[in-house]
Amino acid sequence: MKTLTINLPNTADVDDKEVRMSLASKLNERGKLTPGQAAELAGYSKETFMELLAEYNVALINYPADELDEDIKKAQRHST
Repeated sequence: MKTLTINLPNTADVDDKEVRMSLASKLNERGKLTPGQAAELAGYSKETFMELLAEYNVALINYPADELDEDIKKAQRHST
């Protein structure tokens, strides 16, 4: 595991847990970490991490709309 040191201004009103959750949620959203890896980074269980994503404006399921539309069309063709 990599170690990262971040210097935040004293005026930043955040604690370590919030910084870890912010970083983990963003890396998960970008597909750089799995939900399990992100939960571990944030210091939460996977279930708790997934519940907290909404507070960070991160969708639980990050599926591009165009891919979803294509999958729906494929499913409709195969269901008839």
